[in-house]
Amino acid sequence: MAGQTLVVTSGKGGVGKTTTVANLGTALAQKGYKVVLIDADIGLRNLDVVMGLENRIVYNLVDIVEGKCRIEQAMIRDRKLKTLHVIPAAQTREKDAVTPEQMKTLCEQLAAENDYVIVDCPAGIERGFKNAVAGAQKALVVTTPEVSAIRDADRVIGLLEANMLKDIHLIINRLNAKMVKKGDMMSTADIVSLLSIPLIGVIPESSEVVVSTNRGVPLVHERGSRAGQAFQKIAARLNGENVPLDEEEESGFLSRFKRIFGG
Repeated sequence: MAGQTLVVTSGKGGVGKTTTVANLGTALAQKGYKVVLIDADIGLRNLDVVMGLENRIVYNLVDIVEGKCRIEQAMIRDRKLKTLHVIPAAQTREKDAVTPEQMKTLCEQLAAENDYVIVDCPAGIERGFKNAVAGAQKALVVTTPEVSAIRDADRVIGLLEANMLKDIHLIINRLNAKMVKKGDMMSTADIVSLLSIPLIGVIPESSEVVVSTNRGVPLVHERGSRAGQAFQKIAARLNGENVPLDEEEESGFLSRFKRIFGG
């Protein structure tokens, strides 16, 4: 039975897509699953750095589709988990170096040998986005509680649905519970109401994320990390485990942002 292929996307850059890919992939590999992470951000790769694998790159995604190497030659094994691999993006090529058809074929080949294939989608909605979603069966849309990020996420959800991708879930990143309580930040309920897709998890705002990124060690390796535990819960839900969602109180921002979105 073929594995699942997921794309992690957002529209807006800087909302935590790559961090999400690294942590979910690591969490699933910790459960013993075979996982491959694909950095589809050709020209601006970062997943290798977040995973601490930047010094091990020989071949990349473009080399695979151009036939310069076998798939296995471009797969970099994680330093700690032998069932986790990363396929890096090319850093000196343009996004049109790969076609959506080539990405779809690659995802199918990887899913035949692995339990999870997770694609890190670049920001924007142009060629890089089309490449990243081409082979996906499921999409995880990441947003932060900021109006610009939510508006871009709303646009991306529409494009995913237009691509006949119906299995779409929402991840809210960098939620600050104190600010929500004070009415200075949209709550989980506000954002879910605006975007109208199922919520699969909320990542609390945390300075630990910057530290882990700089060290090249995903947070799910750190016991006691609240953000790491949140990623662990999302990975468990992806895996079909029954992990209840945490509840967030509604704030008074909902009506204001509904006006912005024309709701």
